[in-house]
Amino acid sequence: MKKISILGSTGSIGTQTLDVVAMHPEAFEVDGLAAGSNTALLLEQVGRFHPRRVSVATAKLADELRPLLPPGVELYHGDEGLVEIAAGGEAHTVVTAVVGSVGLRSTLAAIEAGRHIGLANKETLVTAGHLVTASAARKGVRLLPVDSEHSAIFQCLNGENQADIHSITVTASGGSFRDYTRDQLQGVTVEDALRHPNWSMGAKITIDSATMVNKGLEVIEAHWLFGLPYEQINVLLHPESIIHSYVEFRDSSVVAQLGTPDMRVPIQYALTYPDRWSSPAKRLSLAEIGKLTFREMDMVRYPLLKLAIECGKLGGTATTAFNAANEIAVARFLRGEIPFLHIESIIEECLQRHVNTAAPDLQQIEDCDRSTRERAARI
Repeated sequence: MKKISILGSTGSIGTQTLDVVAMHPEAFEVDGLAAGSNTALLLEQVGRFHPRRVSVATAKLADELRPLLPPGVELYHGDEGLVEIAAGGEAHTVVTAVVGSVGLRSTLAAIEAGRHIGLANKETLVTAGHLVTASAARKGVRLLPVDSEHSAIFQCLNGENQADIHSITVTASGGSFRDYTRDQLQGVTVEDALRHPNWSMGAKITIDSATMVNKGLEVIEAHWLFGLPYEQINVLLHPESIIHSYVEFRDSSVVAQLGTPDMRVPIQYALTYPDRWSSPAKRLSLAEIGKLTFREMDMVRYPLLKLAIECGKLGGTATTAFNAANEIAVARFLRGEIPFLHIESIIEECLQRHVNTAAPDLQQIEDCDRSTRERAARI
């Protein structure tokens, strides 16, 4: 039986990970769960999956939760609680499903503790890819991608020679506004932006899909996961989200991974790799779908995708600043403080003011993250 811990258990990826666990109760045991502020759902998860250790966002929430937990369950809180769930206990694999750069320290701690990583927190590699990949290599830890796009590429590359890769292509649904012109984006609402046509995801990643920031972060993540230069990483608009990504080899062969849009499939593969088990996902019928469509990615229509890739090529703390500015801008949009297109303005202004640091250490990354957030909140 494989013991797992989940960072972000009450979010979209976390709850779908527990769906996979529930489907295979004989195979998985939940060692630890870290949540944010949704203590009601966390209590339900504790009652169903019986973790030995849990963590919540704040000391106040921990005090409220403590008398409601079963005897013997260890309770933690805050950033230290995330680290404890990630690196303590007996988990074989840690699924990092928290949203944002808050997942960095806990992921590094899990790697240092020798845990294999089911990586759903792309910001970890975006902000500190050089540190995370070096640590994983040193500790002999696998970084198993949970994002559908990176899982697809990972599967396409199984057994292949790295030198034979010509390019990889990350597909994009286009998000809630894929058929909108720039002019039509004026005045769109939060509710409009959260209506993703294909995927069931959390609010932040759904907004990132609408701005195409999510695809920019995925390009940066792919650079670190697969060790490829940005010139070999492409993005293609694919509204149906059936081809999750593909690899072209130097002999012109193309290998793609297809499936219905269901995050439980890549989550389960990260947990069972290299084995494949029965899945709750709907079977793919290409005849039923009828046709698949594709469009070249328009970098003018999606300027933040272009900017994210430019930051990735620049390296250093540029990607940290990009990510931090985006997290604050998206949070402000979701609170109704700024219009949708102002997300772009905030990120662009933060990067104009950013002074890049090459090969930053963890402290420099965290300093950059903090200062950029403060700047983004003031714009």
